[in-house]
Amino acid sequence: MHEVDAIVCGAGVIGLAIARALAQRGCEVLILERESQFGTHTSSRNSEVVHAGIYYRSGSLKARSCVTGRHQLYRFCAEHGVPHRRIGKLIVATHADELAALEAIVDHARAAGVELVQLGAAQAEALEPALDCVGALLSEQTGIIDSHAYMQSLLGGAEAGGASLVCGVDIEAVERRGGAWTIRLCDEREPVVAAPMLVNAAGLGAQALAARIEACDPASIPPLHLARGHYFSYAGRVPFSRLIYPVPVPGGLGTHLTLDLAGGARFGPDVEWIDAVDYGVDPGRHAAFAAAARRVWPALDPARLRPGFAGIRPKLNGPGSPEADFMVHGPEHHGLDGLVNLFGIESPGLTASLALADLVCDQLR
Repeated sequence: MHEVDAIVCGAGVIGLAIARALAQRGCEVLILERESQFGTHTSSRNSEVVHAGIYYRSGSLKARSCVTGRHQLYRFCAEHGVPHRRIGKLIVATHADELAALEAIVDHARAAGVELVQLGAAQAEALEPALDCVGALLSEQTGIIDSHAYMQSLLGGAEAGGASLVCGVDIEAVERRGGAWTIRLCDEREPVVAAPMLVNAAGLGAQALAARIEACDPASIPPLHLARGHYFSYAGRVPFSRLIYPVPVPGGLGTHLTLDLAGGARFGPDVEWIDAVDYGVDPGRHAAFAAAARRVWPALDPARLRPGFAGIRPKLNGPGSPEADFMVHGPEHHGLDGLVNLFGIESPGLTASLALADLVCDQLR
């Protein structure tokens, strides 16, 4: 049986950031990924936005890790040549009854140490003439990033520190033997690798993997709720230089306009609660999507909206429930040495990835 210092299960952006952080601290790390390559689920099916940390409850792990992680991420991108741009975003109110929601966002942002600029309708429309709004907030710290290039750089950093990635791994069970966590694969009778430290960063599969850890109390595993978000791309140029967001909706930030580094534009995500992982995009959603997109761009041509892709958030709250925080359960939570489970790492997980990696390393220390 092969032995290493740490096993990281999951090669999404969070698992890769954790593996890199552990490798930089001198650990021999093995990254195990169920899919055929890294970052195929939530990490690559999102808006690729670097969030400022505006929306999250003061003192929550989402708020703390997003703000800290944003500074770390911009610095990482600059130092490692990861394509990104700090282009800013506008959160717009299209009706007077949404102005109170903007005020609430300002309060949240200030509590988290995030600066926003409050704009009247004329000021917002001077920045983005295609808007039709009654007020807006300007976040100058929001940006966009090439998420695949970022994950590739994280993996390169981890491998430079001695980490290894193995894909196509289907874990049957995790057992505790003699102070080490052992991994037994499907169709194997004996464990194939062991380590004193184990990190469950399996994203959409985190709860299922935790249930296969023999020493893990099932009561400590939170329920998983799946929220699918569809994106529609826009064929042609758009008259915006910043990201444009509506006032948030339950379950997400609303159907917003996102620009990519190549100048393309897409709208999304909406929110659809589902029971199983399914990335299908129904073209029949076009009419509802066009109506939502017109909230941020009234002159949008619906004929140019095309079905794009879908992503799925591993949420810890269901429909109608208050937004849940990230859960990073280390030994102090479950009483098991060398084990960290990460649950509900959705948005702003990409932005918070480096900060969450440091937190995991601290818990394992």
